Amino acid sequence: MSQRDGLIVFKDVSFEHDATKPILTEASFVVRRGAKFTLMGQNGAGKSTIFNLIRGKLHADEGQINLQPKTTIAIARQIIPREELEYTLREFFEQCFKDKTYDIDPRIDKVLEVVNLLPKAGQEEEFKDRIVGSFSGGQQARILLASALIQEPDILLLDEPTNNLDTAGIEHLTEFLKEYKKTVLVISHDADFLNAFTQGVLYLNIQRKVVEQYNGNYHKVLAEITAQVEKEKRENARLRKQIQEDKDKINYFAAKGGKMRLVAKKMRAEIEESEDSKIDVRQEDKTIRPFTIDPHDGIPLEVITLESLETFATGVPKNMACNVTLKRGMHLRIIGPNGIGKTTLLESLAGGTATGEHIAEGVRVGYYRQDFSNLDFEATVFDSLMASMQEKYEEKMRSIAAGFLIRGEMMKNKVGSLSEGQKGLLAFAKLTMEQPGLLILDEPTNHINFRHIPVIAEALNKYKGAMILVSHVEDFVDKIKIDETLDLAKLKPVKK
Repeated sequence: MSQRDGLIVFKDVSFEHDATKPILTEASFVVRRGAKFTLMGQNGAGKSTIFNLIRGKLHADEGQINLQPKTTIAIARQIIPREELEYTLREFFEQCFKDKTYDIDPRIDKVLEVVNLLPKAGQEEEFKDRIVGSFSGGQQARILLASALIQEPDILLLDEPTNNLDTAGIEHLTEFLKEYKKTVLVISHDADFLNAFTQGVLYLNIQRKVVEQYNGNYHKVLAEITAQVEKEKRENARLRKQIQEDKDKINYFAAKGGKMRLVAKKMRAEIEESEDSKIDVRQEDKTIRPFTIDPHDGIPLEVITLESLETFATGVPKNMACNVTLKRGMHLRIIGPNGIGKTTLLESLAGGTATGEHIAEGVRVGYYRQDFSNLDFEATVFDSLMASMQEKYEEKMRSIAAGFLIRGEMMKNKVGSLSEGQKGLLAFAKLTMEQPGLLILDEPTNHINFRHIPVIAEALNKYKGAMILVSHVEDFVDKIKIDETLDLAKLKPVKK
């Protein structure tokens, strides 16, 4: 494909956040009009940076980034910034445009229908006046998508668009994207979602700092990349074996003296060339180490009971009857459609403020919150991890953190500067250190690289404390022991 055919053209682009953190080095790729590509790479590799380079929020240090004239761009962000949670829904959509949009209401109605987030009949105006923060996590995900679609852009950038969506929401989005005629670039770890509509992969190689372009459906490309990694590993293994054999010969010849020393010297030069030929295997092949979340000692048999709880099926809280006793070692899954109040329920459970909740005295609660707002974004990663250690041993903390690919310079960074995927791994590292007796997890696969998910599932499957889980990812849940499922949509109101 020639560059003249491209809607987006990167030519020899180099970019670094600072002198110690290069992201791209002479990277080149072309995306034609109407193409749908996955942007793939390790957590923290720079996928969001590439989005910001395309949007013009960042500028290349060297090289050229060219878009065809008058190309419009919109991005569906991962999360709604905290300051925007106070906007009304109408204000949230209005700020998507530089100039005042006089026909904003009919445009909002149209785009809410596209993302399947519809008010009840007769409540349209009231719906637009709702505060954005009052919507559930899944509804906020639809609002973020709608905020990009309402702009009708030439290039649609999607950053983890399936996070917080229920199964129906993912199916609705998938069908929409199949029919969408404009250019789409998407960051996601949902393999089946990507395979349904993308036509190729832009692969950010974190070692070479370039973008490799692959054509074909997602599963095919993933298999191709995996095969390449295995080939690189085999080649490195062959080179290591050859180098070691040659080093043994050098030692033998050097000990002989005379002309044999010259042979040894020549072989040393050949070994240096072989060392240079070793392939730096891409870090996407790295996965977090297997881990366990060990509960604290002294957990009672009955950890938590729920006699009633609040749901929001009609948009207002209702007190619903239930009868759940979660014992030590039991795992409870909570399900229900977007907007019914799953995240609100978990937050109140974690805070000890839920209606009808009774947690046994002395039980330590660990809470994985899907938006990570229970993390201190101003703290350094080092301080955040040390705060979770029950016994303040830095060496042990660093060992645990390294298992979650948290090491080196990352320790000095503020938590708020991490990518969403890195925040997720940090949250799991902290849970490992906190040793909770009750583990509460709200969509723990959001933002997480697909390579890490089986390791996390295995750790949760073996967890011996009481666990409450909300997750829409069935393949993930299938790998975890679930003793009981609570469907919020099937609960009945408390009898007065």
